[in-house]
Amino acid sequence: MRLSRCLAPLIAAVALVLSLPYDATPHARASTGPPAPTLFGAACRTAVTGSHVVAYCHNPYADTDRVRLHIECARWWDIDTDSAPVDDEPALTVRLTGRCWKEVGSVWISHQRVR
Repeated sequence: MRLSRCLAPLIAAVALVLSLPYDATPHARASTGPPAPTLFGAACRTAVTGSHVVAYCHNPYADTDRVRLHIECARWWDIDTDSAPVDDEPALTVRLTGRCWKEVGSVWISHQRVR
């Protein structure tokens, strides 16, 4: 079977376009969306035992994360505490501790990107 003369160039052009890598096609370069966000933030877990609080924060990302432990005590006369900031370097785990005199009301960790 013989292809018509007008179909042969069309088939050759389609075969050439289909054989190109994805990055070389025009629609691959026309991305107008925002750049992908960089991942940041240590993963932290806290444990409360009586009036003592322990937190472990592991930073799996490339940017340093400055973490702080915040403790709100349950009693109105008990002093709430904030730990000193600790730089959690990439691929490291840091330990933060604190306590109340009596019961612990709530605990949270704050994160700050170090430039």
